[in-house]
Amino acid sequence: MSGGARHAVPVDVHLILRRDGERGPEVLMSRRAGPVYATGLWHLPSGHLDPDEDMVEAVIREALEETGVRIQAEDVTAAATVHHRPPLGSRSRIGVFFEVRRWSGQPRIMEPDRCDGMDWYPLDALPDPMVAYCRAGLDAYRAHLPAAVHFQQPGDAIEHRPDGPDRTRLLSGPPVGGLEVPYRLRMFAEQVVGRIAEATEVSWVRTGSRVWRLTGPGGGTWYLKRHRGAKFHDREVAAYRSWVPALGARAPRLVAADTAARAVVVTALPGHPLHGTVLGAGDEARVQQALGRLVGILHRSAPERPAAAAADRIKRHLDGARPYLATGDEDLVLALVGAYADLPKPTLVPTHGDLQYRNVLLDGDGEPLLFDFERSEYNTATRDMVRLSDTWTGRPDLRAAFLDGYGRSLTPAEELRLDCEAAFDAVSGIAYGTSHDDPEVTERGHGTLRRLRTQHP
Repeated sequence: MSGGARHAVPVDVHLILRRDGERGPEVLMSRRAGPVYATGLWHLPSGHLDPDEDMVEAVIREALEETGVRIQAEDVTAAATVHHRPPLGSRSRIGVFFEVRRWSGQPRIMEPDRCDGMDWYPLDALPDPMVAYCRAGLDAYRAHLPAAVHFQQPGDAIEHRPDGPDRTRLLSGPPVGGLEVPYRLRMFAEQVVGRIAEATEVSWVRTGSRVWRLTGPGGGTWYLKRHRGAKFHDREVAAYRSWVPALGARAPRLVAADTAARAVVVTALPGHPLHGTVLGAGDEARVQQALGRLVGILHRSAPERPAAAAADRIKRHLDGARPYLATGDEDLVLALVGAYADLPKPTLVPTHGDLQYRNVLLDGDGEPLLFDFERSEYNTATRDMVRLSDTWTGRPDLRAAFLDGYGRSLTPAEELRLDCEAAFDAVSGIAYGTSHDDPEVTERGHGTLRRLRTQHP
């Protein structure tokens, strides 16, 4: 603790007298007049604490003195707190904003020497010019946040200016009722879908992106996703805007995207995860066939492109995985690297990029739905079959069902390309899984290499 004098600040109280209007909620505003601070600017009814007066007593007194309305203490609720520093002088102050929805009497100008206007204004259409300090408190109140810091700089205007510097820093409170969504993302989502009644985080632990299931007061459901990086955001947005619409109701629809926040809101799909669902042999074959149809539609949703020179990352991944490979794995991978180089140059198609059971839902009829397109890109058609091919191990019926739905068999070159790409993905998974303590990804890679060793002895 510092040995100097303690910092002391004045405390103001501000009254948010609220009623329901034709255009939604309205608040009472008064315009300051005469030889007072911020004359000519709109403000909430407000004032300073008197000695030995508590905050609730103060806001009740100020309401009566300035507007003539009578308020009971039980009708006063805390709305927001603002730590404010004005542009003139350096002394800061604390403003506590109180909401009141029940009172007696009709508001009217009680101090004509200090106020020359009083009226009701919609919360989303506040009057100008307004005191910037007051606007900071109302911004926090409208955002349903408990506090804000509003430290103005010398030279700043007293009034709020939409085109001026934004000195308001809104502060979140502890999560309440499951609404643990960062403020900026929540504001983005509520601009798109309206007020959020409930938000539940449903992020997949290893992706790095964050996902929330949003529920509106009427029961509508959406998903809010913040991508871990610009690359994944750009890929998913591009896919939703160009390729995914070809899937129709079998995939989400993009509602809105915020590039600066790397966030999207998409529609919800009615289904349950295929990952972890136990299906009979016949049912799983029907799902694979339907998946083949969906993947075929996606691959044909835009014109093919010639392949460009690919970056050689396999040797870097091999270096990371080498200490964990079984005997013969490295020789297998290097042999497939050589075989891959000799294959004809492929064409590229729009791909999902991470096609596996955990990115598939089953609707009420057992039909598959695709989601999570953050790895979507132009790539080889076989690249989309790499992780799905692990489900085909020992199940030639599933492979046949998928290709039947896809609409064609693979050429001999594609068959070899699929094995090469599966090996490269396995090595990448082992390198990643061992360095990030992800045993599931690591074991999937080992399983793929075991399968390939039997196919390429």
